[in-house]
Amino acid sequence: MVQHQSALHFLYNCGAIDVIFTLQGDPSLFVASATNQLLVHILTFSLQSFQTKPVNIKDCDWPICAQKLIVHTEESLKSNSASRIKQSLKLLTSVFGCCHDLWTEVLWSRLSEPIVYLLEEEPVHAGHLLVDLFLSMARSPVFSCPECSLWTSVVCALEHLNPAQVGRLAVGVLKLQKCPQAVRIQALSVVLQPMDCVLKAASQPLEYAGLLNKSVNDSATVETLLSCRSSCASFLCQTLAHLEELQYLTCLSVDLPHIPLLQSVVTILQFCIGLATPASCLGNKISRILIGCFRVQRSALDILGALSHWESHSVFMGSVFDILLAYLKSPDTSPTVLKKSFQATLKWLVSLSEAPSSKDHWQQTEQFLRDLFLVLQKRLCSPYWEVRDSALEFLTPLVKHLREKEGVRQVLFSSEVPKLTEDLLEDPESYVRASAVTAMGQLSFLTHLISKKPGLENGNVKEKSIVAQLKEILSTDSEGFPRRAVIRVFIDWLREGHPDVLKDTEQFVSSVLQAVNSDLDWEVKAGGLELAEVFSAQTLGRLGLAACPYAAVLSSATRSTHLSESLQIFCRVKLFEFLFGALCDYDRPVAQKACDILIALKAELRDESSLKEGTSAGLSTEARSIAWLEETLRRWNSCAKPCPRGDADEAGSQDSDGVLLVLRTVDLEGLHRSLNRSSDHIEKSPHSLLQDILATVGTLEENEADCY
Repeated sequence: MVQHQSALHFLYNCGAIDVIFTLQGDPSLFVASATNQLLVHILTFSLQSFQTKPVNIKDCDWPICAQKLIVHTEESLKSNSASRIKQSLKLLTSVFGCCHDLWTEVLWSRLSEPIVYLLEEEPVHAGHLLVDLFLSMARSPVFSCPECSLWTSVVCALEHLNPAQVGRLAVGVLKLQKCPQAVRIQALSVVLQPMDCVLKAASQPLEYAGLLNKSVNDSATVETLLSCRSSCASFLCQTLAHLEELQYLTCLSVDLPHIPLLQSVVTILQFCIGLATPASCLGNKISRILIGCFRVQRSALDILGALSHWESHSVFMGSVFDILLAYLKSPDTSPTVLKKSFQATLKWLVSLSEAPSSKDHWQQTEQFLRDLFLVLQKRLCSPYWEVRDSALEFLTPLVKHLREKEGVRQVLFSSEVPKLTEDLLEDPESYVRASAVTAMGQLSFLTHLISKKPGLENGNVKEKSIVAQLKEILSTDSEGFPRRAVIRVFIDWLREGHPDVLKDTEQFVSSVLQAVNSDLDWEVKAGGLELAEVFSAQTLGRLGLAACPYAAVLSSATRSTHLSESLQIFCRVKLFEFLFGALCDYDRPVAQKACDILIALKAELRDESSLKEGTSAGLSTEARSIAWLEETLRRWNSCAKPCPRGDADEAGSQDSDGVLLVLRTVDLEGLHRSLNRSSDHIEKSPHSLLQDILATVGTLEENEADCY
């Protein structure tokens, strides 16, 4: 209705605009929100016809509906009603957020005075709504000019808003591409001020006496929030979250004081476990409030990990290692905090290993690793499964990222961590067994890189044992999580060229597919299909058949030979038997994946003459009946038991000509279209809807509440 100017005049003349104003305060959030959006539309639409004219602040230049709306908003901002002020601020936030026309600057010049007056009140009302308004305006290109009056109001907000509310505004300002540098510096000071107070509340060396030379806000307000039990933890968590967000900004236009900031984070972590030495009355209060506070511990550990990627981290590395070890060792550390500690430790170790100066600090890092693996040994033996699981989840990426470091390998294998990890393959908790499988998958790479350990006659005996154990878990474990972990490990081994896989890839793939084929877990089957896909791609690529624009062009005879060889390999591992079995699976994701792989293989093998013209025996596809196809697929699926190598043909499993004929006979593209349909495509069809409507004819009373 309000898409027409005449309708707007009608609403104004009949008094409907006033009714809409009253609905702004409706108790229903849905009604209030819809009302707000309607008023935004009325304002923006009423000004559309005036876009070609220069808009100024005089009332006579504005459409009558816009005048009424602006006058109402201005009166609400100047009123003593908190609800009316909030409604107007929400309305203006929406206006400036969705409309970036020049008239918004004129609107701001008229309404800025009552808004600034709100900031100067004590206490400031609706502070969070004022933050939303300023951020909405600051993101608009209309107010991007450094000389714009908006920035004066933003500075006023940074100075007058409650420190617990202004942090979000400060972070939003720091994210802006176009903003006066003086405002950015002031916003950064707002974010850092709570950390500065914490740092000064503890005994610190003189060179790190604080973060700020001058505070933007009155430090007494910040200290009050930090010294109050009801606000300290939430205020610090909010500040830490804002600072962590800034760490990941790629184009921050102000320099963060990383070393003092890092020390302030460490100080908070020390306060939380009673290791900090209070230097003031505020320090004593913070110490009593934060001791054992899990919320602050988690937030501080998050930003501690984020600070690891800065180049200056090595200056304060010793203190970071000490506090991380303190949390990892402490029996009072909760499982969730322990997990955060492991995550922060991993980030620091990876970052230090990639730093150009890593060799200069290796002695200190090596000692930390020795202490770390001692702690890890104890955590792997914890009576709590969450702790054992967190330790394994830490070990897996640690080995993955640092396995090329000779020093790390030596320290790792001088500990009992590998043996304890292997023992956890038999843990009573399935989550732990799954994590142990993943960890052993990474550790198994190291046994081929490290020199032979004393007491092992053959360096591969242990590795063969690991492979056998993982295959046993895949075949016999009653829980799905460990079996899924095993198949993921095997996929990684095949992709990365694990030494034991390379010894006999065909036997490895065949045995894994055989185990997966009888598994009832659809995720395990999907993993088996991914393994089959990787193996087929590697086989075709090795024979020069992969679709690569840079590969040498093979002659027709060579390509035919390689196609025949690849088909024989696929038949020996019973690849097509597995794929067609998965194609008939009850779980649609499994069938879809199998169909995708078969279509891809059919495309790769499209040049094989028998695929085009029939088998070498001269039998056409049309001569093969549906009964033959069903019997062939049934025979392939019935071969559940593994056959000795070389006996596949005798078992009646697969042969190259039969495979090619089946690929030609089965309408894989049609199956693909059918599988991609939603399960309720019939119910959602127009015909089904028409049937539902016709079924209600004559029984309207019984179906009068029907959602149609």
